[in-house]
Amino acid sequence: MGRAKKVVLAYSGGVDTSVCIPYLKNEWGVEEVITLAADLGQGEELGPIQQKALDAGASVSLVQDARETFIRDYAFPAIQANALYENRYPLSTALARPLIAKMLVEAAAEHGADAVAHGCTGKGNDQVRFDVSIAALNPKIKVLAPAREWGFDRPTAIEYGEKHGIPAPVKKSSPYSIDKNLLGRSVEAGYLEDPWVEPLEEVFEMTRAIAQTPDQPTYVEIGFERGVPVTLDGQAYSPVALISQLNALTGGHGIGRIDMLENRLVGIKSREIYEAPALLTLIQAHRDLESITLTADVTQYKRGIEETYARLVYNGQWYSPLKSALDSFIQDTQQWVNGTVRIKLQKGSATIVGRKSDNSLYSDDMATYGAEDKFDHRAAEGFIYVWGMSTRIWSSKHSS
Repeated sequence: MGRAKKVVLAYSGGVDTSVCIPYLKNEWGVEEVITLAADLGQGEELGPIQQKALDAGASVSLVQDARETFIRDYAFPAIQANALYENRYPLSTALARPLIAKMLVEAAAEHGADAVAHGCTGKGNDQVRFDVSIAALNPKIKVLAPAREWGFDRPTAIEYGEKHGIPAPVKKSSPYSIDKNLLGRSVEAGYLEDPWVEPLEEVFEMTRAIAQTPDQPTYVEIGFERGVPVTLDGQAYSPVALISQLNALTGGHGIGRIDMLENRLVGIKSREIYEAPALLTLIQAHRDLESITLTADVTQYKRGIEETYARLVYNGQWYSPLKSALDSFIQDTQQWVNGTVRIKLQKGSATIVGRKSDNSLYSDDMATYGAEDKFDHRAAEGFIYVWGMSTRIWSSKHSS
């Protein structure tokens, strides 16, 4: 099946993407496979992964550190949007896909490839995110997805790889399917497919079990500029360092676990376990800071925008015209979202206990019930009369 001569393959070092290399060459007639491994903070040593691709038959094995770009250009805009898919999932895995797609398209242009490829299966969300993002960035390039067509189960894929010089995994195969980056981990498959069964503690890595967390709380102050987190306890951090530091701090208090049934784009429900300690905490803090710096109508209107934004990201439409338009609205709202949020971390909970901003719309002398109260209470009667006018007219016409 000669679909392309030179292909850039998104490469993780796992069984599926490793098998893609000989499969593309032997079954589909690809002459040259270039692999691209993106370092998004997954914590793996990428040197051995780079060599593994070469050993599997790749002509070139690229490894690129994209952590700074990932946090600055993908995570931070999602935080500004308070993006939570189905009001729970902070898109830690979904946010990585448009960046990897961009890296694939750029590598294909640099190396003169006529196609890109990935190892996604035919019923997941990632295939959509890759294919749609790639098409948005270069609608003319071919996208190959061997795992959608080869029909291998895991043992068969391992056997195919062994036949072509790819060693089988030496350790016992985990029952889980895991994706990890600096923003979090997603875990599925195995016994987790039964939504009634509680996850074992072995599922989690970034968050500590509640019973093992400190009894005493820890307080952290997160500083924002234009809706972007920039400081922890008054100290400035780079984007990568800030996320790393906050992951360790909040995860150590058992914060950031999600167990949910989510609606996949392809129409099925999937039970997913997520860990995203820093990302969830930052969205919570950012949303609270907006409550003191944005007017009521902007805040309320933005909530609907946020839901649409999260759905677009989840559904692989990062580079869509609607997402671009929403970005413009969100960025305009963020110019006043400056200040500090104080959070109490204890036993799995991140509780906001304070917030302050030079752009605060909170007025002490209007909110107080003390002697300093400057609110004109007598004005309330006229306001209520006008506000309730339509209700009174309706009631007078329809009451029995």
